Amino acid sequence: MSSDPLADRYGRPARETGPSGRPRLSVGARIAIAAALAVGVAGAAWFAWSDAQRNPVSFRDVGFSVESAELVSVTFDVMMPPGTTAVCTVTALNPSYAEVGSLDVEVGPDERDAVRVTADVRTTQEATTGIVDRCSVSP
Repeated sequence: MSSDPLADRYGRPARETGPSGRPRLSVGARIAIAAALAVGVAGAAWFAWSDAQRNPVSFRDVGFSVESAELVSVTFDVMMPPGTTAVCTVTALNPSYAEVGSLDVEVGPDERDAVRVTADVRTTQEATTGIVDRCSVSP
């Protein structure tokens, strides 16, 4: 005899199990999980939208060429609404990823929504790469 007289008299209630053999979640728990997921997706979408509204400029590195020990040429695309002016910071890096040169490049305004730019960055020592660090709308 167990210490629970009601369980002895009526038996233990059967727990509903799923295909894995584990107990199923209650309807309330499933609704709470679905609501939490919906809030998470909506929050991520809102952050992405607000970031795009705040800075409608994006960029993509195309390539670079080390011209000499004092110069690297960087080519990149800038995507922005037509008529917008952006400022992009282009950096040159040495083999240990230290910055050896930097240049702010003004792009636009242009009637196209994508512009290809090539910038020559002067360096303090020979660079092994050149990249775009950031682009933002010009004040």
